[in-house]
Amino acid sequence: MGQRQNQLQQKPLVVWLTGFSGAGKTTIAQALEQLLYQHNYKSVVLDGDNIRGGLNNNLSFSEQDRTENIRRIAEVSKLFCDSGLIVISSFITPLNSMRKMARSIIGDEKFVEVFVNCPIEVCEQRDVKGLYKKARTGEIKNFTGMDAGFEIPSQAELVIDSNGTSSEQSVKKLYDYIVSKIKLV
Repeated sequence: MGQRQNQLQQKPLVVWLTGFSGAGKTTIAQALEQLLYQHNYKSVVLDGDNIRGGLNNNLSFSEQDRTENIRRIAEVSKLFCDSGLIVISSFITPLNSMRKMARSIIGDEKFVEVFVNCPIEVCEQRDVKGLYKKARTGEIKNFTGMDAGFEIPSQAELVIDSNGTSSEQSVKKLYDYIVSKIKLV
């Protein structure tokens, strides 16, 4: 690991963004990746679109399958992190037990939990995919915030209010926080 850190000039880290669908996790993740790239950091973004379409396409949205989804994502995040990258994992991760499992797989020293806080009413207004509407009509079952619960993170190192803060401010706040963790001294 030390050789990779020296070669990449960064400490590996997993930044785990959690929050409702529509809270802004993916937007923040992608902007953070771009900002890291501009400053010569090596990172990768994992989110529902690039994981559920392939690796986890055999999983439903039952609580058991959602837990398995997060377990697999945590394992993939750990592999990327072990290769020296900054991993930005953007997943709803609705339960504290799921986030705790991810943290235990990756390792507490390499895991930063970020709660992207946004009222569900605002998330529903932002919903470009129409998921909330489908959940309200019963077309989608076990939708977080509707008929499946969401536990406010109890161990988040950072909380971003994506409703009261611009995307740029949110990304800058997150960038400043993680750079303090990944810079080699």
